[in-house]
Amino acid sequence: MNTPIRGIVPPLAVPLKDGRVDHASLERHINRMIDAGIHGLFVLGSTGEVVFSTPARRAEILEATQQIVNGRIPILAGVIDTETDRVIENIRQAESFGVDAVVATAPFYALQGLPEIERHFRLLREATDIPIWAYDIPVCVHVKLPIDMQIRLGQDGVLSGVKDSSGDDVSFRWLARMNDEAGHPLQLLTGHEVVVDGAYMSGADGAVPGLGNVDPAGYVRQWDAYQCGDWEAVRAEQDRLAELMRIVQVQGIAGFGAGVGAFKTALQLLGVFETNEMPRPVEPLIDGNIEWVASVLRRTGMID
Repeated sequence: MNTPIRGIVPPLAVPLKDGRVDHASLERHINRMIDAGIHGLFVLGSTGEVVFSTPARRAEILEATQQIVNGRIPILAGVIDTETDRVIENIRQAESFGVDAVVATAPFYALQGLPEIERHFRLLREATDIPIWAYDIPVCVHVKLPIDMQIRLGQDGVLSGVKDSSGDDVSFRWLARMNDEAGHPLQLLTGHEVVVDGAYMSGADGAVPGLGNVDPAGYVRQWDAYQCGDWEAVRAEQDRLAELMRIVQVQGIAGFGAGVGAFKTALQLLGVFETNEMPRPVEPLIDGNIEWVASVLRRTGMID
């Protein structure tokens, strides 16, 4: 695939049932998002439980996704792991399933300095011909990828794009400006789903919204408005999506369990997932937290 990846590329949430991938729910889920008009899928990202998945589970998810998508949209595969050689092994696996690009973070166990992080990405480039995207997520890997490094790796053909989940809107603005000044070597997708409108004003090439699992059509409408220059529609859609994102404001649960737990619970309430089961050791939302998610869905018109 030589066409740049842009538009709405949700990070695929994975339905589980009794500890296994629920293939029937996965097919409903992917087809629902494709029918809504998404432009690609990011498989095995943070929302996609990549760090919870064994190599066999990663392979199962990649194979099932490719079979369901069947070439209709591009697939980016997370190859996230602790250090370089482990990431290269994951790239080999992703290549075997014919994905369109791979997405890698900086190393995150034996913490590295910036020269080693840059060498990490260059070694990945030497190991594969497939497009490589950087995943900038400092909350998980303990380092923010410097803007000049990202631009340099783009200009040198090491990186094709960046999935920015830093939550740093100032940095993203500067990155977008420097990227344009350098001739736009990188495709820039924001993972900051509550302020996608701001990223579009900065010149983003699209979004990777976890909330896009719940409301893909809303993000597609926002993207279409952006392409038409209808900024009032962009803002109005973002206001509604920001309200919908309140599903993650559950009680007594934090981090992954709150965010992805709320997405899965919403998808269960919408009839897409059979269960809201989470990967061990994370517990699914129950009782009052399920009702909270339902109340937000009702308030935003997702359910009656």
